[in-house]
Amino acid sequence: MPNIDRLRKYKKIHMCGIGGVSMSGLAEILKNWGFEVTGSNNVENKVIKKLRDSGIKVTIGHHAENVVGADAVVYTAAISQDNIELKTARLLNIETIERSDFLGEITRCYEDTITVAGTHGKSTTTSMLSLCFLEADKDPSIQVGADLAQIDGNYKVGKSEYFILEACEYVESFLKFSPKSTIILNIDNDHLDYFKNFENIKKAFEKYIKLLPDDGVLVLNADDKNCLALKDCTKAKVYTYGIENEQADFTAKNIKFDNNGFASYDAYKKGEFFEKIKLSVPGIHNVLNSLSCIAICDAYDLESSNVKKALESFKGAGRRFEFKGKVNNASIYDDYGHHPTEIIATSRALLNKKYNKSWVVFQPHTYSRTASLLEDFAKALINFDNIIVLDIYAAREKNTYGISSNDLVEKIKTIGKEALYMPDFEECVDFLKKNVKENDIILTQGAGTVTEIGEMLIK
Repeated sequence: MPNIDRLRKYKKIHMCGIGGVSMSGLAEILKNWGFEVTGSNNVENKVIKKLRDSGIKVTIGHHAENVVGADAVVYTAAISQDNIELKTARLLNIETIERSDFLGEITRCYEDTITVAGTHGKSTTTSMLSLCFLEADKDPSIQVGADLAQIDGNYKVGKSEYFILEACEYVESFLKFSPKSTIILNIDNDHLDYFKNFENIKKAFEKYIKLLPDDGVLVLNADDKNCLALKDCTKAKVYTYGIENEQADFTAKNIKFDNNGFASYDAYKKGEFFEKIKLSVPGIHNVLNSLSCIAICDAYDLESSNVKKALESFKGAGRRFEFKGKVNNASIYDDYGHHPTEIIATSRALLNKKYNKSWVVFQPHTYSRTASLLEDFAKALINFDNIIVLDIYAAREKNTYGISSNDLVEKIKTIGKEALYMPDFEECVDFLKKNVKENDIILTQGAGTVTEIGEMLIK
């Protein structure tokens, strides 16, 4: 049982925005540890139902009376500072704690918090790693940023000292954590609305690595020079993995893809054959993700047979190249990737599949990202046969950048590829139904509401 002495001063905890991916997992952990937990959320969703089934009282809408009697109010970064619950809590001298700060406290309750960080691939790799530890009967607690079928959601409360979770670099929230071990998958240009430039992104990861204890474990992608440079920032034990860098501790050889685009390969450790690995998710990027899991599992002395079995059982996390169904006998996939590097990885994964023509329906995510990476998005999208661009999903932003999806369509055309701007979802669905042929592949791509297109097509 984790040591929760540092949290005992809070008997009743109210969670503002409890329906979020991370908040719901935190709520379940706290309930399991014997705390009285209540929550509020703007909308009903399946997470709210699951929380209520666990005995957690959830109110739809934010009201002053929700916080009365609480010892602490935990809130997400999406909650406005003039939210009625936060204002009331402060009037009543109830402690208010931002989610990442509170999650940092939770990581310090566990003896062994294992995190997965990097610009791309965190949810997939956290899911893979979680299954490896479950297969080895380590009974970890888990928090992942996507639904994972084997744990029926995005979190699990275990009884061991292991806590496996994603560590997000946005607004440097991962600096609130206390990891014992971590994987760094890659370091790329993203979240420039906060970081401003790439140097600041690299510095954030350097600060994160310095949080590791001397007896911790650091796993680095040796194919990424920015990752590899982090080895000098710590005294923790460093393991490397890679496909192109043959000097890496863990490498993949004899990589083959089946008709689904799923890879099989021979994993090598320090030049010696280690294990035959078969994956059930597509793409060369997932070979790299799986190698990072193999490296950290070996550092924790997990049996390679358990790791092999877990990796083969992983069919993908929710919204990560997820098969949704068919229309006109064409396959529909949905993917969360909203950065050019992620789109390129997805398009490359497609190349290993057997299909007729590819269709991408892309919804740019945030004005700042679209403006700063416009040309990169255009170059990434031209890897598909047919391109449809929806309106930009604003998320947390206002359009102070003077950017629109039509700018992206025009940029694609200057490279020499046709693209269509379709702001209306119904129009997009109707167009696809009329034009998509048998054995085509449709990919809905982005972190916003684009996922609804696939569901509309299937209906």
